[in-house]
Amino acid sequence: MFDAPITQARVWAVGALCRAVADALDARFNPVTVQGEISGFSRAASGHCYFSLKDGQGQVRCAMFRRAASLVDFNVRDGDLVEVRGRLTVYEARGDLQMVVESLRKAGQGTLFEQFLQRKAKLEAEGLFASARKRPLPAFPAKLGLVTSLGAAALHDVVTALRRRAPHVEVVLAPASVQGLQAPGELVAALGALQKIAPRPDAILLVRGGGSLEDLWAFNDEQLARAIVSSAIPVVVGVGHETDFTIADFCADLRAPTPTAAAELVAPPRDGWLRGLEALEDDLRDALQGRLDRLSQRLDQAASRLGRPSGLAARQQAVLTQWEQRLNRATTSWLHQTQRRLDAAEGRWPAAGRANLRSRIDRLERAALRLQALDPAVVLQRGYAWLADAKGRTVTRVAQLHPGESLNATLADGTASLQVITLQQGTSSDAGSGNPS
Repeated sequence: MFDAPITQARVWAVGALCRAVADALDARFNPVTVQGEISGFSRAASGHCYFSLKDGQGQVRCAMFRRAASLVDFNVRDGDLVEVRGRLTVYEARGDLQMVVESLRKAGQGTLFEQFLQRKAKLEAEGLFASARKRPLPAFPAKLGLVTSLGAAALHDVVTALRRRAPHVEVVLAPASVQGLQAPGELVAALGALQKIAPRPDAILLVRGGGSLEDLWAFNDEQLARAIVSSAIPVVVGVGHETDFTIADFCADLRAPTPTAAAELVAPPRDGWLRGLEALEDDLRDALQGRLDRLSQRLDQAASRLGRPSGLAARQQAVLTQWEQRLNRATTSWLHQTQRRLDAAEGRWPAAGRANLRSRIDRLERAALRLQALDPAVVLQRGYAWLADAKGRTVTRVAQLHPGESLNATLADGTASLQVITLQQGTSSDAGSGNPS
């Protein structure tokens, strides 16, 4: 009888076991989203964050590296209920189960935040956030509208800042709820009420203190956003803290990080402007005094000249004498130059006259030669005759004649009477040869 073989159990190395467990976790769970309470939160100098996530039944260690930590939009504290998304793994150095967190947000905000992003994208596509439509604030407001809750700390902050910086500015309060279901409607009504005041405020402050996303949700209302954009008065929104952003911030003509900052942005400090005015007053006074001094000096100089008329007359007489001397010298110089030009012209005149006469005689002789060449008598001497009919009209063509017609022929030494016997039409060359018909 034979014994059954004994199966040898696998022996794992510690590191290999940790890696195998990590692979199993990755295949089974990752990525994973976990909700729990922050415990033992710490931020290293490198920017990495370490904490535990726990509830009543257990806890898991978490590590959130610097890149992911930089995307968290609130200050994480122990006791915060959060949702984290990341990957489960095994930290091999200690063999601990660990979650590497890739994103972290407050629990319960996921749905609201998604609504915020969707609404923001919709209104941005409609152009409600366009910077081109936003108006500048008045440089020197005399009247401001304020929309906030009567019980809000923001009211005290804004009034204190305005009293300190610009106590001369009138503030008109339009109270409204800044949290809760009724808040959006009351905020829209308060903005509308300020539009009806005569005279209108120069700007409107829409403010409230900080809070969670749920606390500030009224300022993400679509109707409030449209009321801000359609307001005939520039609107400054100062809601929450510097890291808080709402739809109202994007629609406002100017976004302030806090309510106090909103008051400071819309109302420049009076003391600074008063100091500037005092400096301008000093400059104006100095400029005026300087001009008065210069005019007084000119007046003294004029008075001194009027006090001694004989001296003024003497100076004028000296000036006239100088002008007389200059005129005499200029006249004498002009006469001498003119005389020299006349003498030079007189010397050139005979030669110029003879040359001109010779030129004219040459031209006359050339013209006589040309005229002689055109004399008809010269042509007749070469054997040609000039024919004319009984009426004395020149005959140049056979077509002008008929048989039996009488003609007169002028020759070089006299005239002869002719009678046409016959006619013969010749060529152009024959007609020009001078042969009789």
